[in-house]
Amino acid sequence: MKKYIYIALFAFTLMANSQELKLSPYSQYLVENTFVISPAYAGIDDVHKLRLSGVAQWIGIKDAPLTQQLSYDTRISENAGVGVILYNDRNGNTKQMGAQLSYAYHIVISERNDEYLSFGLSYKFNHFKIDTGNFDDGTGTGHNDPSVGASQSTANHNFEVGGLYRVKNYFIGLNASNLLNKTTKIFANTEPVKLRTYYLYTGYTFLSDNDEYEYEPSLFFKYFEADGRSVSDINFKARKLTDDGYYWAGINSRFLNDQSFKPLSISPLLGLKKDKMYLGLGYQFNINESVELGSYGTPLIVLGYDFDAGRFNTSWSSRK
Repeated sequence: MKKYIYIALFAFTLMANSQELKLSPYSQYLVENTFVISPAYAGIDDVHKLRLSGVAQWIGIKDAPLTQQLSYDTRISENAGVGVILYNDRNGNTKQMGAQLSYAYHIVISERNDEYLSFGLSYKFNHFKIDTGNFDDGTGTGHNDPSVGASQSTANHNFEVGGLYRVKNYFIGLNASNLLNKTTKIFANTEPVKLRTYYLYTGYTFLSDNDEYEYEPSLFFKYFEADGRSVSDINFKARKLTDDGYYWAGINSRFLNDQSFKPLSISPLLGLKKDKMYLGLGYQFNINESVELGSYGTPLIVLGYDFDAGRFNTSWSSRK
């Protein structure tokens, strides 16, 4: 039984992460870090924005995935921004590391109507490795696994493009990730060639009469071109604005669309921004029995620091 659990964990991580050449965003984009899903958000705020996140998937299962991610983006001119993402992801005997370099250009359509258009481009590098040093075939005689062989690794390069439109309190973003087909098959002939995924992220921010509170429903949709799978997130956040920042609470519900929108998980979220410091917390509860695997959910923590604000004479920004 233990062997089958490891196979399931490996297969899921290989499918959801390595094949996409981009880590699944979990709920980080809701924890004040939308740059992780679209390069169009690079430099959208006139600050140096630093975010460090950690995710421990499937608490309660041995050797479950652990992911660390560091992101930084900033504005470099009145209309341009850049950003970088570094990540490290380990799942039992598989490991991947990667980097993403992004550039975005932001166009002011109408300051009177608070209308803006942003375009972004990313170069992505991913290194994936299977380490067979700890494999055990159950005989106690070695680490033989004919389906894998010796330790193997592969490196991949790809690109991503994104667009973002904002008018007043409404926003919608579209993204295409992994534009290039994979040209080599390292591990198996069944590896997919088409790795493209498409994202849509949209929402609206409602303001209270005294502008003290903000309420933001949003939708995140992700489509896999190779097999037609898709996932949807339905989200809601509420913020309380203060003199030196804000604090907020939210809820995320994720659905597998090919299961008649049966919920996959529910994630309560909390966060606060005080001066330059930021803290975000989340916990994803698995509620779909077919993928729960006996785990106790997935905690998420995001630490942030914003510094050197107001360097450019621009009146627009976004926390979304």
